[in-house]
Amino acid sequence: MKRLCPLAIGLIPLLLSANTAGAADDASVPSTKPIRVAVFQDAGVSEKVAGLIELLNTYSDLQVTKLDGNDIRGGKLAAFDVVLVPGGSGSKEAAALEESGRNEIRSFVERGGGYLGICAGAYLASADYDWSLHILDAKVLDRAHWARGVGDVEVSLTEAGQKLLGADRDRETILYWQGPLLAPAGKTEIPDYETLGTFATEIAKNGAPKGVMPDTTAIARGSFGAGRVFCFSPHPERTPGVQSQVLKAIQWAAGR
Repeated sequence: MKRLCPLAIGLIPLLLSANTAGAADDASVPSTKPIRVAVFQDAGVSEKVAGLIELLNTYSDLQVTKLDGNDIRGGKLAAFDVVLVPGGSGSKEAAALEESGRNEIRSFVERGGGYLGICAGAYLASADYDWSLHILDAKVLDRAHWARGVGDVEVSLTEAGQKLLGADRDRETILYWQGPLLAPAGKTEIPDYETLGTFATEIAKNGAPKGVMPDTTAIARGSFGAGRVFCFSPHPERTPGVQSQVLKAIQWAAGR
């Protein structure tokens, strides 16, 4: 039988110790894989989406790809972590997706995917229209005056909202562009959402009544199946100083 020399025998514990330490270190290192974000771009999406994509591309931990209705109907969401539906017209975005595309998004989220809706994307996520996705247990207040105007509004953040979005104060000024005034829909088949921010000031133009907008939900998060849903009624991506909130929302939707 071959014998190891004393020096080799003495090295064995050291080598085993080093290998064990290396394995422990590797296990403690967080995943560096980028979050794969599918940005919906088709009929109904605002041309301002170009600025949103430009913003997203500044974050090294995101991998951003544009998908249209055909892509989504063809099952391409399976290769992504989060789908982002931007501003524009919720009903037109829904039409571009068609029923099968909307079902693909619902299934994607239900299986564990993330959803981020901004303005029109929040309308689309709601449970209030025959064309909406019904993945956020929210209805839209004062639907008759959806075109209530454009401008900066004050949004009050909850403690959870401040923490998740990385805000250092409980009120932020964010651009509003006729996004939904959200409220609980009470759908028993969808988990209740959590309000992270409410409108503290209002815009009431074009015949919209005053007093409706304040205290309604401006920022919400919820779950649907195994997935996560995040919605902004206003536009942080177009508001200097709070644009990083979009990244924070994507990270949360991806479970990071």
